Amino acid sequence: MSQKPSVLVVDDESGILDTLRILLRNEGFEVTTAQGGKAGLEQIRAGVHDIILSDVRMPQVSGLDILTAAREQDPMTPVLLMTAQASLQSAISAVNQGAFYYIQKPFSNDELVAILKRACEFRAVRVENKQLKQEIRRRDKAAVTRPIGKSKRFMEVLKLAEHVSPTESTVLIQGESGTGKEVIARYIHNLSNRVDGPFLSINCGALPENLLESELFGHVKGSFTGAVRDKQGLFAAARGGSFFLDEVGEMPPSLQVKLLRVLQEREAIPVGAVEAIPVDVRIIAATNRDLEEEIRRGNFRSDLFYRLNVIALNLPPLRDRRDDLLLLIENFLQSLSQETGGDIKALSSEALDAVMVYEWPGNVRELENALEHAVVLSRGNLIEGSALPERITKRRKEPLVAERSYRNPTLEVIERAYIMWVLQAEGGNKTRAAEVLGIDPSTLYRKLSRYEEQVEVKA
Repeated sequence: MSQKPSVLVVDDESGILDTLRILLRNEGFEVTTAQGGKAGLEQIRAGVHDIILSDVRMPQVSGLDILTAAREQDPMTPVLLMTAQASLQSAISAVNQGAFYYIQKPFSNDELVAILKRACEFRAVRVENKQLKQEIRRRDKAAVTRPIGKSKRFMEVLKLAEHVSPTESTVLIQGESGTGKEVIARYIHNLSNRVDGPFLSINCGALPENLLESELFGHVKGSFTGAVRDKQGLFAAARGGSFFLDEVGEMPPSLQVKLLRVLQEREAIPVGAVEAIPVDVRIIAATNRDLEEEIRRGNFRSDLFYRLNVIALNLPPLRDRRDDLLLLIENFLQSLSQETGGDIKALSSEALDAVMVYEWPGNVRELENALEHAVVLSRGNLIEGSALPERITKRRKEPLVAERSYRNPTLEVIERAYIMWVLQAEGGNKTRAAEVLGIDPSTLYRKLSRYEEQVEVKA
């Protein structure tokens, strides 16, 4: 709430408005007046007021209409109703509909000011409670839904996402297909001040242009063949929340113009409509395309790119975050066991070797699907390599080190010979070998994948 509490006074009598304006300003309030209910509705839509004081009996638009509009705009705004023809029944009805107080004319100045001050305190407490609840909810959700990973590049992305989440800035998430762009978008929403609002999403490349336009912006009855009724668009449905535009790089040029208007003017025009509707959403966009290259090719608007690219998050592919593989495998296997109701299965040494050295062009999504495939085909609790998709277990054959001759060995050859010597000395145990070498096990797996040595792993 502002330093000076703002009050909107609505009455159809100008004399009462002038009197209340002078009184309340002298008492330290910031006062806005509206003569008549229609003008009151316009003031409510135009801005946020800490308190609303309205007459009940007015032509065309009554005080109860003002109450309804105020609660739709901001449920925490106290609304005081005043009337010269009060009754117990009408007072009870007004309070049941959400009025903070029902005061009968004529009233004393002291009585009115005291009620308004209580209304200020009431609003301040409600605002503070809402903020505390949002903060608690953000922390709880962050603990539950925090994306899995510990690699340096992935942690940098998470820290930036956490930093920008409480803001209203538009976020553009870039990365290959399957890297978890929607997971990061949901994480940002769960940490934001909009956590109580909806999280809606749409894949911009999954629908034809006319259907995508209707889904995004809505349409009015009769705007095209088959439009038998008004339809609310997703921008309107996501009011107060976050809207995730996946694969925004595939949006047709004509819709890019309309999206640009949403970002600039914070309003959208439904298909076939002449009046714009306000847009109150935070936009999070994602793409697997190089949008700057698409701009050079003429496929994407540069002005839209700069509007979307306020905060840029670049998700690394899974092949660049090998340190996260074991964490992801453990999490997916645990989730699959919960879905199937069985015991948690584990990968055999052979299967783990194959998973660790595979390049994962489909990223996290491909890993999850491969593990589900393996769990379904494995009868016991140990997943053998044969249960994995063939593309993962099929390896490229290369000559062994001993079969190659080097007049002047390279550093890589010497490193390889040393690694194989340590591995042999540790009886094929890769975990212990990695400790001796002073490297991460995932790094050892990557090096061995290049050597293509068939090493028997000690159980």
